[in-house]
Parts: sequence; structure tokens; C-alpha cells
Amino acid sequence: MPLSCKIWVLRCAKKKGAIYKTTGPGYFSPGLNECLMNHVPFHGVIAYPITPFDRAGKVDVNLFKSLVERLVVSGSHGIAPLGSTGVLPYLTDEEKEAVTEATIQQVNGRVPILVGVSNLTTERTIYHARFAERSGATAVMIIPMSYWRLTDDEIVAHYDAVAGALSIPIMAYNNPATGGVDMSPALLKRLLQISNVTMIKESTGDVQRMHVLRRQLGEEVAFFNGANPLALAALAAGARGWCTAAPNLIPELTIELYDAFRAGRWNAAQETFYQQFDLLQFIVQKGLPRAIQAGLELLGVNGGELRAPLTKLTIGEKAQLNAILRASSSIQRQASLA
Repeated sequence: MPLSCKIWVLRCAKKKGAIYKTTGPGYFSPGLNECLMNHVPFHGVIAYPITPFDRAGKVDVNLFKSLVERLVVSGSHGIAPLGSTGVLPYLTDEEKEAVTEATIQQVNGRVPILVGVSNLTTERTIYHARFAERSGATAVMIIPMSYWRLTDDEIVAHYDAVAGALSIPIMAYNNPATGGVDMSPALLKRLLQISNVTMIKESTGDVQRMHVLRRQLGEEVAFFNGANPLALAALAAGARGWCTAAPNLIPELTIELYDAFRAGRWNAAQETFYQQFDLLQFIVQKGLPRAIQAGLELLGVNGGELRAPLTKLTIGEKAQLNAILRASSSIQRQASLA
């Protein structure tokens, strides 16, 4: 068991009054077994909803709840509000809290919830992380956001301070394209020494990085893929799951890919991946909030408005997306008849 997991188990067990050893080798009390299960409470397809706005520019909470419901009933294994897809940096504190509460109310315990709580300062990150925990979040996700480039020691201190204020797990999010910092495997290894930091989301788009993580941090390291076009390659590299906005548009295909891979049906997994590959590339290239909002509209689902400075896809881009959606749907129907 990785050191971070051992520390987590011991801390959790102490809180629950669990008995470490009773009868027989490897036997733990129910409280400790619960701790062992909860240090990595996610697997599979973790769906990222967009944050919809009304025409007055306010967060449309009721519409947001309906979009979350679509993700839950379509089979997603977890819900992650306030990620890049949910335009976290463009929201006020009050809006973030409203989205967090709306997610937890709508999901109502059916699947685990991963709430994005990143902020420029450690103090505000702790504030949002505590709010998420009090509201009922399963875990929180943190990317090191900063105007100034942070040193490794500053990043470790940031995560350590947040972890010390929480009792729920933390997913360390590495996405240099949006955060401006590329956390090396060596740095991620340091973060995993912090008790609550039990998961990594890797979004560099470099599948070799994922192999390095697994080799350097051990086969038990819980890393999740955040680079959509690498969905299949990441699973093959040992990813526990896939953090993605794609279920907003193609929920069945994303679940089918994960299920096929887990069942060892490699050819089926590869086929399913190719069915969605063009869409996965498109939503990343055009920006997740823009592409998902337009895609929902093309599917006849109200995706609300975007918040400036983000603007909707052009007519040409929307036509391209429509063709991709139609093609993936057609391919899926043909595969089901084969």
C-alpha cells in the first residue's frame, strides 16, 4: 500500500475508533475497512458538467441540476462540478457554493462527487474545500493556480495546508495548459506523502508521463486521465478512470469504452474509442465549455449561455460538430447491429 494510503488509513481509523487487527491475517474492523475503501472513492468515467448561465448572465441553478441528472442517469460513475468545463475561474464565491450545493442535492448520494476548489490563494482554497466537505462532497480536486510561477516547495506547502484542514481525499490536478505549472512525477510523489492527497489527475496529454507515474510511484498509484484523446491509452497505462466532459454528449460511448477495457475486450474497446475520437479531439481544440454548450444545443438539450469573455462556436464550427456527432451516432448504431 502506498505511504499516502497508509497515513490516510491510520488517520481515518483513529477518527472512527477502528480496530487495526483482530483475528486472522489481514483482517481489519469494519471502520478500518471503510477507510481502506474511501481513500480512493472514484473509478471509471467521472463526468464534468458545464455551468450554464441565463441571458442575464446569472448561473441557472435549475438548469444545472437537470444537466447533472442527465449525467447520473446515463451511467457516469462520478460527477465533478467546478472543473475547467464548469468554468471555475469565472465564478464568484457565491456561485461556486451554489453549484456545489446543487450538485450534492441533485446527485443525492447515487455516485461520488469530486468538487473543484482551486483558488489563487491557499486561504481561499481552504475556504472552498471546507465548504465542499461540509456540503457533502466525496473529495475535492485542486490545481495549483498562481499568477507567479510557484516553486515545488510552495506547491507542497499549499497542498499540505489544505489537506490539514480536511478529512476527505484530495485529487492533485496536473494541467499545465490551464494552470501554468507542470508538476513533475517527482513533485507528485512528494504530494502523495501528504495524508489526504490520494489521487492524481494527469492532463498533460503525454501518455509516457502516465507510464512514468506508474513505474515511479508504484502500480497502486491512483491516477486518472484528464486528456480526452488519450482515453484508451491512459487506461492501458494504468489509469483508474477518465475525467471527461464527453458524457454530456456521448454518455453511452464513454461508458462502453471503460466497460470493454475493464472486461479485457481490447478490440471492442479500441473500436469504441475510434467511434468517439474525432469528438474528443474537437471538444479539446475548441474549448470544453464552448463545445459542450454547442453540442447540447445540437442534441436538443438546453445548455444555457456562456459567460464573457467566452463566446459560442461559429456557425462553421457548429456545423463541424454536428457532423461529428451524427457520425459517432451512426457508427454506434451500426456497431450495435453487428
